[in-house]
Amino acid sequence: MDTPVRHNQVRAPMPRALPGFAAINRYWDDAHGMYAAKLLPGEFYVTAENETIVTVLGSCVSACIRDPETGVGGMNHFMLPVSLGAGSWEARGVDASTRYGSHAMERLINEILKHGGRREALEVKLTGGGRVLAQMTDVGDQNIRFVQEYVRAERLRVLSQDLGDIHPRKVYYTPATGRMLVKKLRSLHNNTVLERETRYLHEIESKPVQGEVELF
Repeated sequence: MDTPVRHNQVRAPMPRALPGFAAINRYWDDAHGMYAAKLLPGEFYVTAENETIVTVLGSCVSACIRDPETGVGGMNHFMLPVSLGAGSWEARGVDASTRYGSHAMERLINEILKHGGRREALEVKLTGGGRVLAQMTDVGDQNIRFVQEYVRAERLRVLSQDLGDIHPRKVYYTPATGRMLVKKLRSLHNNTVLERETRYLHEIESKPVQGEVELF
């Protein structure tokens, strides 16, 4: 009888992070048998290696994007300011919060293209936007509406989406394979996720949009 090999018995050296991503927290994940990059609100990560990206989402949204031919891909974790208001993001082209959301998406896409991805080959998976912030019940819906309109306007190919609901999510995404695992957290042992997102929301409301980014 073959003896099962436990993931923690074979641990390869940590792959080198792409330029600009060395500050992202990475660790060995025994459950998945590979290194994982852990994202906090406002961060994104791109890799060309066989590693996974993990984050926990409440009202925030993550776009998981890759080029399946090269395996280069990544994930972001972002939220729009609640001052977004009504209407589509295209119609409000000069709106600061619209530019913020576009900035989050375009930084991720441009880094994938920079490291060998092709624009026409990109595939997208979307998740998040739960109604978990009681004092701001529509912020998750705003994030969902924005990201759906964005991928439609940019003609990006969406393979799957798990959006909305009332639960936070723990998300794993492995660009090398395109696998996205989503676990809905039916209960939270503490308020870490809610406190983190509330703090993040206040930060983006008070700081200006950082420059302009255009897609390659």
